[in-house]
Amino acid sequence: MTEPLILRTDDAGVATLTLNAPASLNALSDAMLAALADAFTELARDAATRVVILRGAGRAFCAGHHLKEMQAARAAADKGAAYFADLFARCAAVMQAIPALPQPVIAQVHGLAAAAGCQLAASCDLVTAASDARFGVNGINIGLFCSTPMVALTRKVASGVAFEMLTTGEFLPAGRAREVGLVNRVAPPDELDQVTQELARTLAAKLTAAVRIGKRAFYDQLGLPLDLAYARAGAAIVENILWRDTEEGIAAFLEKRAPDWHT
Repeated sequence: MTEPLILRTDDAGVATLTLNAPASLNALSDAMLAALADAFTELARDAATRVVILRGAGRAFCAGHHLKEMQAARAAADKGAAYFADLFARCAAVMQAIPALPQPVIAQVHGLAAAAGCQLAASCDLVTAASDARFGVNGINIGLFCSTPMVALTRKVASGVAFEMLTTGEFLPAGRAREVGLVNRVAPPDELDQVTQELARTLAAKLTAAVRIGKRAFYDQLGLPLDLAYARAGAAIVENILWRDTEEGIAAFLEKRAPDWHT
């Protein structure tokens, strides 16, 4: 019996999704993209889950698109043009679903995150990485500029860093990836699970409504002119401060006691 391409476990408000195609280094095949889309659709409706961890089985986080599937599409009369347009549109929809989720999503990266795999990590809200992990948008090495991974990457790192990665195809070690803002926390390989879980538990312990309102506002204000960004953030903080549990949190802080939160 074939195992599912996405394995899910849940514990204390933290959902862990594991890409489960180790033989292909968890490549983003058509089936894997469909499985991710289904998983994210389910999470978007999941009020009980507070944090999501995205990780990979086997030797790597994700090696990018499934090149054998892509090459097979060239047999079509249009040399694959329609397939490729649809593939990259489906992939873009999956990547955009991550910041649209109400829960913070942590990419837990080991081995390598290459091309669209790097895009997947960069699309997540936070990234933890094993100290020996590597990140690259290396399509240029086979003659394909990683234009779609570029979108997520340039929203994480400075433009000069992104352009160097895109044009050289070189991989960044985890330490350098942290320096440039792609990675939040680096851990020895045998401690990566623990470090990721600790970060997830920290987020899960916060007021859920505040995190969800804040995440939505964070992405809404990115790229807006300063006045519009403040207007969007202002509306969000008013929504947040009027929340019953936020009122209780402020009162508890002033009264030097633990808050009695209901959500």
